[in-house]
Amino acid sequence: MTMSRAVRIREFGGPEALRIEQVELPDPGVGEVTVRQTAIGFNFIDVYQRRGAYPLPLPTGLGHEAAGVVEAVGPGVAELRAGDRVVYMNAGIGAYADRRNLPAERLATLPASVSDEDAAAIFFKAMTAQYLLRKTHRVAPGDLLLVHAAAGGVGQILCRWAKALGAEVVGTAGSAAKCEIARAAGADHAIDYSKPGWPEAMLKATGGRKARVVYDSVGKDTFLHSLDCAAPFGLVVLYGAASGPAPAIEPELLNKKGCLFLTRPSVFPHNADPATFRANAVEVFQAIAAGHVQAAIGARFSLDEVAQAHRVAESRTTTGAIVLRP
Repeated sequence: MTMSRAVRIREFGGPEALRIEQVELPDPGVGEVTVRQTAIGFNFIDVYQRRGAYPLPLPTGLGHEAAGVVEAVGPGVAELRAGDRVVYMNAGIGAYADRRNLPAERLATLPASVSDEDAAAIFFKAMTAQYLLRKTHRVAPGDLLLVHAAAGGVGQILCRWAKALGAEVVGTAGSAAKCEIARAAGADHAIDYSKPGWPEAMLKATGGRKARVVYDSVGKDTFLHSLDCAAPFGLVVLYGAASGPAPAIEPELLNKKGCLFLTRPSVFPHNADPATFRANAVEVFQAIAAGHVQAAIGARFSLDEVAQAHRVAESRTTTGAIVLRP
C-alpha cells in the first residue's frame, strides 16, 4: 500500500474549501491499474462541483482528467502494462491527486506525438469538441457556426477544428484581447459580447446570415441572444453555464424564433461505452496530429496552488487551459 496526495473538500464553498490530504492507496484491484499522474487538467465543472451547484457526496475529491504513467497492473488487465502512458477524462471524480487507482477500461493510451501536459490540458476539452462537432451536429463545409467563449479552452478547439472541417466560424469573447485570441484560433469573425448590440454586430459581420449551429457554454448571459442568432431550423447547443444557468423558456419560443432545435448534451454519455470512448479518443489524437486541435495552455499551477487556480478560473481573466502539476 502506498500513499497519495489528493485534494479533498469536506464542505461546499469557495476555493478555501480545497484541502490536500494524505490518502492510503491500496494495490490495484481487479480491472484496475495504478497511475502516477504527471499532469492534471482543470475544467470549469470542477468549480461548479466545488460550489455544490452539481452536488457530490461529501467528502469528495475533484477533477475529471489527467495524464500519467501506469505503475502497477491489477488482476484481469490485459490491455495495459507498467510504463504505458495514459490519459483519461471519465474515470470517476478525483483527478486532483498524484496517484490513483483507475479502471483500465476508462484509460486511453497516449501516442508518442502527444505530451502528458498537452493531453491533460486538452483531452476533456477536445473530447467535448469531438462530440459537439462530430455527433451533436456533424459539421460540414459551408456551415456557419457561432461559438461563444471562443477564447476559452473548448472555444479555441471548436474554432480551429471547425475551420478544418470547412465551416465559417463566428467567435464571441468578453474583450478585445480575447477576440484577438479567437481570431488566432481560427474564427473568421470575432465579436465582443460584453458590448451591447453584439447580436447585431454578428449579423453585420456575416452579411445578415444567422448560424446553422450556436454552441453556447456561457448560459445565462448569452442564451436568449443565442436563440436570436440561430437561423431558421437551426440548432442551439447549450453545453455549459459559465455565467450561470440559462433561463427557463417556454417551448413555443423555439417556434417563434424560427422552428429551432435546442439540446443540452454532455460529454460523459457520449463516452460511457469503453469502445466508443477509445474510438472517440483516436479521432481526437488524429485531429491533434493533423494540427486541427492544439493545446493552448494559459496557466500552470502546482497541486499545492489548487485554490489559486480556482480563483483565477472564476475571475474569467484567463485564456486557454489551466494545468495542475502534482
